[in-house]
Amino acid sequence: MKKKTKIFVLDTSVLIHDHHAITNFKEHDLAIPITVLEELDKFKLGNDTKNFSAREVIRFIDKLVGNKNLQEWIEINVGLGKFRIVMDADPKQLNAEQVYSSAKNDHKIINAALLLKEEFPSRNVILVTKDINLRIKAKALGVQAEDYETGKVYEIKEKLATNNTLDGVDSDIIREIFTRGVTEEQGILGDLKKTNGYYILKNGKSSSLVFYNESDDTLERIEKEFVYGIKPKNAEQAFALHALLNPNIKLVAVQGVAGTGKTLLALAAALEQEKKFNQIILARPIVPLSNKEIGFLPGDANDKISPYMEPLWDNLKFIKSQYGENEKKHKAINEMELNKKIIITPLAFIRGRSFSNIMFIIDEAQNLTPHEIKTIITRAGENTKIIFTGDVQQIDTPYLDEYSNGLAYLIQKINGKSLFAHVKLEKGERSELANLANELL
Repeated sequence: MKKKTKIFVLDTSVLIHDHHAITNFKEHDLAIPITVLEELDKFKLGNDTKNFSAREVIRFIDKLVGNKNLQEWIEINVGLGKFRIVMDADPKQLNAEQVYSSAKNDHKIINAALLLKEEFPSRNVILVTKDINLRIKAKALGVQAEDYETGKVYEIKEKLATNNTLDGVDSDIIREIFTRGVTEEQGILGDLKKTNGYYILKNGKSSSLVFYNESDDTLERIEKEFVYGIKPKNAEQAFALHALLNPNIKLVAVQGVAGTGKTLLALAAALEQEKKFNQIILARPIVPLSNKEIGFLPGDANDKISPYMEPLWDNLKFIKSQYGENEKKHKAINEMELNKKIIITPLAFIRGRSFSNIMFIIDEAQNLTPHEIKTIITRAGENTKIIFTGDVQQIDTPYLDEYSNGLAYLIQKINGKSLFAHVKLEKGERSELANLANELL
């Protein structure tokens, strides 16, 4: 007996999050409310990722439809279900706009699901949305509602595990690492061995920080050294700096809570290597403050983006403060700023560029979608190094969570590859007060 297929109703948030979403529901049928098409029309203009996604979805639907009637079911592709648009009409039995006493687009989308339930009483109709509140409202009216699961990485906690301390290591091995700076791995790491992995080897009071070099199958000693005035304060910071300075590692993810030094270390490492690159770019996604879109903030373009970029400038100022105004490195930073050798910019302002001979640092990467992460990395040309920093527990955008954000997706999918290294910073070094807040609040 053939299994009865479901009808999934897609919200705008799903299509903006993943413009390939229509093809990701196997044999099940898909419906898009006419209200969603209206919202896509509003999003189609602009250079942000959501604008790009809106245009891609519109093109896909146009190609799919051709001369067919969109109010009828249309075959999506071989092996996939059918597709149609649900027109704006009031359900007979229950009306979300009457229940919630407003004509919001969200309520019209719920109405579309209610209409399909009336039209196909024997089939399972499911609203799929990244909007948590819309899911709750739909469920309150008896509509089954789910999050969009494609691309989520539920194994992320295992990938972020920081069990990198090996106790009881032979003291002769630790001594050899100290004297020679390197030793053959020979099974020392056991099940914890991974490409570009970082470890603390211990035996009593003796310990050593090491990096596993897969190409030579060796463990290399890591020293805590000053990098442009910044010295690592703990083992994880030393690991991060090693990955950031290693020319063989082209892609780095530095993860950690506020105050662990993610951005500061990345910037210091970039300045240390500035002669190897034509330009250093620091960027971060613009997440509206207090739900105010950037267009509503006062001033010109620079005034509007200034609040978002200030944390990056603060890190640069802190590094400069390690030197006197007349010292060579202080002047070098000023000259790099003047000559645009180092620039700080919103991520949206560099969309569409290709990056060659560039060190590219993307801050707050947990606020990016998996598609945005992929878009950035695929722009990398020769002699380019890309660093993503962020905290998967601190999501500022409404349609992402710790499992669906781009940083988590990157770590899950690329961990263990020779060009990639992931370091998680555990200990806050900003201040005792900041540590107290991270632990108890």
